[in-house]
Amino acid sequence: MEPKVSVGILWNKKITFILNDAYLYQGQEASGENTVSFIDGKIVWNGSAYDELYFEPKHKDASFTIKDVVIGINFHWERKEDQEFQGALKLIVENDTISAINIIGVEDYLTSVISSEMSATASLELLKAHAVISRSWLLAQIEKNREIIAQEEKYTTFIETEDERIRWYDREDHVNFDVCADDHCQRYQGITRANSNIDIVKQAIEETRGQVLKSENKICDARFSKCCGGIVEEFQNCWEDTKFPYLVKLRDDDSTKDIPDLTQEQESIKWIHTRPSAFCNTQDKKILSQVLNNYDQETTDFYRWQVVYTQTELSELAYRRS
Repeated sequence: MEPKVSVGILWNKKITFILNDAYLYQGQEASGENTVSFIDGKIVWNGSAYDELYFEPKHKDASFTIKDVVIGINFHWERKEDQEFQGALKLIVENDTISAINIIGVEDYLTSVISSEMSATASLELLKAHAVISRSWLLAQIEKNREIIAQEEKYTTFIETEDERIRWYDREDHVNFDVCADDHCQRYQGITRANSNIDIVKQAIEETRGQVLKSENKICDARFSKCCGGIVEEFQNCWEDTKFPYLVKLRDDDSTKDIPDLTQEQESIKWIHTRPSAFCNTQDKKILSQVLNNYDQETTDFYRWQVVYTQTELSELAYRRS
């Protein structure tokens, strides 16, 4: 049986969603536009208070739409859009808000991911490669979650000594679902992006169905970046104090093997203020349209973009992250 994945979509005090087809809640049919609100620690829906709501599709192809989903959280392209999903909708109370969670089969989830992270207009082989990578990453997260739960110990990615304080932002951010729907995990935007080119997307999924990357008899945590800046970073420097032999630093350009030491300030400044040779250092709109959704809207420069913070904003950011 195909495994299911739970994906956190949105968390807010009030969430509006549309059941585009017939859904079932405790055996009763529900449809149309609905709004839930967080009041006194409960989810209020149609005048009644609940700890949790679970809407199950009556038919396989049924879908629902969530209004004002935030995408690109904390990035310069952050915005809201209405997004359509298949599968079940679960609403829970979490951190004094309501979390909307989509429960869906792994392969259906991947159909969305490879057309949200990339563009569904990309070549079949590129979409197939992405399907294998995304499937590997997802199943590795689910496997890791199960191991953490089985250990019955508090999991932490925080290290503090007399000289330094280090915190990695990974698994701790998501406790009540497997993965989130934004860039922190993998972009998952339901069937919103896949509709216009759904056939080639489904072909990529079907031709790689069940295929994963493995190392030492475990599914690889296949982290990826569609704009790495020219050098792939090592896992333990970004995500967790764990070193994987298959996630090591390297240049994405075969013409050079030079890797600057970015722990040196002058080297970092030079790297940031120049445009080193890299696969993602391109202005070719045809290439960019294959790897970016809404290219012109997202960024005018995919390889080098700028965000400006005031001193107060930087202080608040450092405080919040530490």
